Amino acid sequence: MTATEVSPTAADAGADGAADGAAEAFRAEFRAWLDRAFTAEVAEAVADRQDPETLPARRAWNAALVDAGYGAISWPVEHGGRGAGILEQLAWYEEMDRARAPGPVNVIGVSNIAPAIMSHGTPAQQERFLAPMLRGDEIWSQGMSEPDAGSDLASLRCAAVHDGDHYVVSGQKTWNSLGDQAAWCQLYVRTDPTVPKHQGITCLLVDLTSPGVEVRPIRTMGGELGFAELFFQDVRVPVDAVLGQVGDGWAVATRTLGNERAGVAGLYLSLRATFDRVVAAATLPTADGRRPIDDPVKRDALAARFTEARLLEFLAKRMLGSMLSGGFPAAEGSIVKTAWAQWSQAMAATAVDVLGLPALSGDWADALCGSRSLTIAGGTTEVNRNIVGERVLGLPREPAPEQS
Repeated sequence: MTATEVSPTAADAGADGAADGAAEAFRAEFRAWLDRAFTAEVAEAVADRQDPETLPARRAWNAALVDAGYGAISWPVEHGGRGAGILEQLAWYEEMDRARAPGPVNVIGVSNIAPAIMSHGTPAQQERFLAPMLRGDEIWSQGMSEPDAGSDLASLRCAAVHDGDHYVVSGQKTWNSLGDQAAWCQLYVRTDPTVPKHQGITCLLVDLTSPGVEVRPIRTMGGELGFAELFFQDVRVPVDAVLGQVGDGWAVATRTLGNERAGVAGLYLSLRATFDRVVAAATLPTADGRRPIDDPVKRDALAARFTEARLLEFLAKRMLGSMLSGGFPAAEGSIVKTAWAQWSQAMAATAVDVLGLPALSGDWADALCGSRSLTIAGGTTEVNRNIVGERVLGLPREPAPEQS
């Protein structure tokens, strides 16, 4: 039996009967549409999501989702969404996972940047950027991390100097997800070096085709692209590209509430999908005619991974249940992210242990290499543990380093 087969429904999130009924009606509607629209031909065309040559097919699928009203269901109706609640969002994630259908090609733009533009952007910015972002016509990246400012975002040095009706930007960003494909960047820059570091940051919406921008793709040890370094040399950005207020970039980065509140479901769904793949591979006989899954030691390791996948699901749904009850999760997201990163690394290692030498090349080996980044990407484990320790356990704050 697979993890998917024993997954609880969206009702486990704890909503009342009426809300659950609406969510299940949406689930049935969306499942029927997926069964019609996500054909075997479409699935084959979009299967390799790392191959740039599949981008046109993935964009076409993205457009089909949008045209049918399923592109970003949590977005407000006025911006092309459905204003869906948490249970409908959860049903969307679970049905997309069931069909093994890809989501938006512009995942960072849709999930992270668009909510910031909705909350802080001008009407002109919303009209210009949201529709092509939703359809995947323009891919976005976030310009946050720098070589010396990763987890400590407030230490960023990429500078923007006001010059008439432009800002002149110089500096470097790194580990930009989708940076090798992006046409635009939500860029965080320092506009005032004289004030405390959290107060001198401004957010700019930057066209990456502007003169002075250099994009250098980064190939990971797993062999994939998908990240880039961005270099800015006297890049002129119009003043109307400021998102929010000048000097208020920290608020844009930290206070914007993403509409994809059920996005945490993607973490446990990805973990259990990997588990299902490992189990399926382990049931196939190897060269000696034996099946890895018949080895009791390997079955024990798989049982541990299954337990972790289920625990992550319960953690995520507890967080969603808190939202449904009117709460605003603070440190719960750090708990879920930390658990997902550690357990995903364990899953990748177990896959190679269970499947043996053949798994030391190809997709399983790439997944093992790629998993090492998971405790860094999207919030380092060290920072998340500090958040949990201070905000959940009430431990004293980490002492500040001594200044030399």
